Order: sequence, then C-alpha cells, then structure tokens
Amino acid sequence: MITASGKSVLAIDAGTTGVTAVIVTADGTIAAKGYQEFAQHFPHPGWVEHSPEEIWQATIESTRAALKTWAGTPADLAGIGITNQRETVLLWDRETLGSPRRAIVWQDRRTTEICDRLKSAGHEGRVADLTGLRLDPYFSGTKLAWLAEHEPHTWALVESGRYAIGTVDSYLIARMSRGTWHVTDVSNASRTLLFDLERGDWSDELCALFGVPRDALPEIVDNWGELARTDPRSFLDLDLPIAGIAGDQQSALFGQTCFDVGDTKCTYGTGSFILTNTGHTVERSEAGLLSTAAWRDPSGAITYALEGAIFVTGAAVQWLRDGLQIVGTAAETAAIAATVESTDGVVFVPALTGLGAPHWDPHARGAILGITRGTTRAHIVRATLEAITYEVRDVIGTLPAESAVSVLAVDGGAASNDLLCQLQADLLGVPVERPRIVETTALGAAFMAGLGTGVWNSTEDLRSSWQLDRVFEPDPGAAERVAASYALWLKAVERSKDWA
Repeated sequence: MITASGKSVLAIDAGTTGVTAVIVTADGTIAAKGYQEFAQHFPHPGWVEHSPEEIWQATIESTRAALKTWAGTPADLAGIGITNQRETVLLWDRETLGSPRRAIVWQDRRTTEICDRLKSAGHEGRVADLTGLRLDPYFSGTKLAWLAEHEPHTWALVESGRYAIGTVDSYLIARMSRGTWHVTDVSNASRTLLFDLERGDWSDELCALFGVPRDALPEIVDNWGELARTDPRSFLDLDLPIAGIAGDQQSALFGQTCFDVGDTKCTYGTGSFILTNTGHTVERSEAGLLSTAAWRDPSGAITYALEGAIFVTGAAVQWLRDGLQIVGTAAETAAIAATVESTDGVVFVPALTGLGAPHWDPHARGAILGITRGTTRAHIVRATLEAITYEVRDVIGTLPAESAVSVLAVDGGAASNDLLCQLQADLLGVPVERPRIVETTALGAAFMAGLGTGVWNSTEDLRSSWQLDRVFEPDPGAAERVAASYALWLKAVERSKDWA
C-alpha cells in the first residue's frame, strides 16, 4: 500500500473522449502523462452516451501509464486532483458500484422537449434566477427528469436510496474510495440546474421541479483540502487524499491562474469555453452568458465566473477526421488550411449538437455554406478552424463593458495550433497568450490538490509556476478582411437555426 509523503501530485482529467493522467511536480511541470480513450455511443440521433465502466477503466489505465513512465515513485505523491467533463450524469449502485445504464453526456439533446415544456409552463425565469443557467438539454437536471419519465424502474431505485446520482467526479471518487465517499464541488454542482448559486447549496425547490430526490445527490465540499481518500484495494494500491476537485472549465481557469476579477481564458477542447472571473459576486448576463460557480476555498468563500459555453469546436475537427475522413489527424489541419489564403466564401457552422452561447438553440444543426465547384478539402478545413474563432468571438462580444478582454489566455489541445491562435488574435484584435503547458485543465486540478496538501502554500506560489510559451499579436492589416468574414459567419448562423 502506497501512502502520501511527497511533493508531486497526480491529476486526473476525465474528459469527453478520454482520460488523461498527469504527474505535476512542485515547480509546476508535467513529469509524466498517460492517456486512454473511451468509446462514444450514439444510440439515436442527438443522443450521446458513455459507459461508466469504460470511464473507470480508462482512468485506471491512464493513471497506470503515467506512473509507469514517471522517474519518481508513487510514494512521492502528496495527493490527487480530479477534473471532469461537466453536466454528464451517472447512476450507480451504492453497494456494488455498478451502473444500471450508460451515462447521459453533456452533448446529449434528448431532453429538448422537456426543456420546451418547462419553458411553456413559465419556469425559465425562476430557474435562471436561482441557477444562473438556462433551460437547455446541456444541463444535468433535465437529463435526470428524462430518466424519471422514461425509465421508471431504474428511477424507483434512485428514490429508494439504492442508486446514487452524480457527475463524473462523484462517480470516480466513489470508485476510488470503494463507495466510502459521495461528494462533489460547487463548480460541478452549479451545472446541474439543482444548485442555488447565491446560497451555494442544493435547492429543494429545484429538486422538486425536476423530480430529483436530494438524498441521492452528493455532499458539496470545498475545491481543495482533504476531501476524500482512495482505497488501495480499488485504485492501484494507492492510499492518497483526493485533495482537489473541479469541473474541467473552472479547473482550466484555475490552471491559467486567473485569480483576479476580469481574468479571462478560453479552452479549446471538444467544445470551447470562455470563462471570466467575477470575484465573489454573481454577475448576470442578458446576452446568453451563464453565471456559474468557479471554486470554493476552505474559508467557504465562493468565486464566481461568467461563462460562454460553445458545444462543438474540437469535436468539429474530430468529425473531419472520423466522419468525413478528409484529414488523418487533428494536428495536420493547420498545414492543410494554410495551403489556401482564405475559405473562398465557404462557411462551416458546426452546430452538430445545437448551438450554445450566445444563441442557445437546441434545434440548430450543422451547415456548410458557400460551396462551389472550386471548393476543396483545404477550404473546408480552414472554414472549420475559422468557425472555432468565430464562435469564440460571438461569446467575447457579449461580455459586459467592465469585463472587456484585453488579453485572451488560451489552452486545450487546439491551442497548440499556431494558425488557429493567430486567426483568433486577428479576429478579436487583442493578444492571445498560450502557456507552455496547454493541458491547463489537468494543471488546475493539480494546483488545487497541491494547495490542499501543502505542495503550494498560496495562489501566488501558483502564479510563479505558470510559464508563457508564446503571444500571438493581432495583425492590424487583417481588420477589414476579418470584419467581412465575420459578417458572413453571422449570416450563416441564422441559416442553421431552428432546423431540427
């Protein structure tokens, strides 16, 4: 059995398409890494599911791979941080830890009718006031309402107390701790439609609205500290504190050391997510942004954020690879796109699972417009990269004046694409900063776990470990061109709306 004693932390990033495990040393560098993909299940159009057992096995395999390649030993670890795809909901048996069905993923659109029904009944205003969110299939509460309505036999075991409800972080902690702990944090809880943002706790009113028994939900804990503990019999012989928890986008905000009010980051992942730190105040947006909890420190103080959630960005590149099969890898898209100077009027709206912020149209569908006989795969690939930057521009443009972005910090896998970063800087007209470590989601979980175990003593210590890789300055000569292309984008977005 291996217990904590060292000055490195293990961070587990349970994303939408796979699990990454990294070991982060006290100077903020990644010393080892493991990765394991898991399957995506699409049982019906618009439905997206994951197997909980496959997520768990990917967690074990990625962690084992990181430990195997590390020059240190597991005894040098101080603790574990967990970050995860948000809004995805799972059920599991409290005794056996087996799951009776696949998880319903954040991208899933099956609850559109339930959302429409709740809106028609006049609930949207009250839900928004309490949660800072919208009635959209994206969020967990409507997924749980769907389960109660369509799978009553399964739901009866939730109501009886046999099955627990949780997000991916809660599920992994239950598996790691052999069922001892059922916990989550404010960043994940605030994405469920069941969390009162101002009070910082589950809402009985919202639980009643969505028909979710409060006793089935996890306890809400701080984002760092000794929050739970692994059971060595369940998790690779490791007996370590789980000392950091955060949803992936809030974890990335933390990993980018965006600790001050107004600090803004954009993560290019399966989707893209722009978060702006609003301090201890819940800022409300009338322009399609979400109010969300960023983290809760051990004093109980909650830091909030405004968020623009874009559902499909990196997933659009994945679709080029796996669906259209016009690229071999995501990494080659920059080179292919650079073979043409423009898209020649081709616009791709990647509304493959509807549109998120700031449009919020679950009925929208993807569209490629402006195709001619002269269109090549290079034009479509470039249109895909440009679409990512346009979607980010849509969100940045809705930020209130006091939160205007002067510098955009970027991270995530696609941030390593130089062309994408330059296009983004040109479109926004502000510098884009890329850190040396673009796996900022995992880094944020590591930072939290390190704060919780004394590897770092303060957020100032964390700032000193953040390292800049490159700044992309906007090209002043591109202003007229990008204005025209962005106008064409907005026209194309309108064509994609209310399709399904």
